[in-house]
Amino acid sequence: MTILTDELLASFGDSIGPINEARLLPPVLYTSPEFYEFERRAIFQREWLCVGRVDQLAEPGDFRCITIAGEPLVAARDNDGELRVMSAVCRHRGMVLAEGSGNCRRFTCPYHHWSYGLDGRLLGTPAMDRAVGFDPAEHGLVELKVEIWQGFVMANFDPDAAPFGPTMAKIDVMLENYGLETTTTLEGKTIPGLAWNWKVMMENFNDPYHASRLHGALQTFAPSHMNDFLDWDDDDGAVGRVQHFVDIDSSFNPTQRCILPVFANLTEDQRRRGGFVLIPPTLALAIVPDEVAYFIISPDGPGHITIHIGYCFESSALKDPLFEYLFEAAEAGVNNFNVQDIYADEMTQKGLNSHLAPRGRYSWQEETLVQFNRWLVKRYRQSWPNGATAR
Repeated sequence: MTILTDELLASFGDSIGPINEARLLPPVLYTSPEFYEFERRAIFQREWLCVGRVDQLAEPGDFRCITIAGEPLVAARDNDGELRVMSAVCRHRGMVLAEGSGNCRRFTCPYHHWSYGLDGRLLGTPAMDRAVGFDPAEHGLVELKVEIWQGFVMANFDPDAAPFGPTMAKIDVMLENYGLETTTTLEGKTIPGLAWNWKVMMENFNDPYHASRLHGALQTFAPSHMNDFLDWDDDDGAVGRVQHFVDIDSSFNPTQRCILPVFANLTEDQRRRGGFVLIPPTLALAIVPDEVAYFIISPDGPGHITIHIGYCFESSALKDPLFEYLFEAAEAGVNNFNVQDIYADEMTQKGLNSHLAPRGRYSWQEETLVQFNRWLVKRYRQSWPNGATAR
């Protein structure tokens, strides 16, 4: 028996109203394998997915692989300099034909040595000369729609998807003067096997309510009550908040002050605040004056995710002879928060699996969570089985 009933659909209305009236989404949305498969079709196969940063694919032949919601993808710079994102699944027997990152002239499947150009064209097919009616031109790698936004590579399985850029207008204002298109990207950790639903990760990431409580002394530079929530519009592709600091040039490292060069064009007001942004379903940004940490979130099932962490810095930062040590301290600062968040997210997922799991009420400091609900529910309603709609 399906859980995708009209009753469940109608219940979402309780989660998208005013913050002081709304309730959490039903717990089954975080635990059900059936609902996760629905989300794969309704969201991950239709929305814009982050696959990395453009400066990680600077030269022809550069490639990077990532798996998002069970879909192996490869982003590559072809010989003409065009950036492409393609399925990394061989069109012969379905083997994943590339992993990791690097530079190459072509992709060759290890299984039977079918080979593909950097543009996805099928180039080589050993011993296929007897196949009747076989046309290599019809068997290239499946290509996704691509946009570059603020230096991030965004891809979409839906060839008819609406442009991504216009949905980011309010975030573009928030990021003005950071120059993310030309900043330097450094990779952090990839952490697989995290035992919670992808929505738990997104909610925790942009929830200021917990900051002064769970993080305690780590977060005294940015208290929970010092937030401005960005206005919401149903056409928005992101949820954001401005986090004000108690002092200028605050940051995530243990000193709570910027130890790397501040982004060169920031105003004094911008140096007194940071921000947190969700770009569902895969990207989250943590913004402070000397770094933008980003998290690419990929579900591995209803109760597990992998996260890929990276950092954007003012380009001059790498010229400092002490950069290696400063970056180590900056990354350690982010990891200090991660340890506490990992504990909270694991325990939340465990609680959501209880038959006593609540549809609790929100604090006014959780406005971003209700906005995220609105983003989700719009897409749930658009894709609900049998054309059902909620009143």
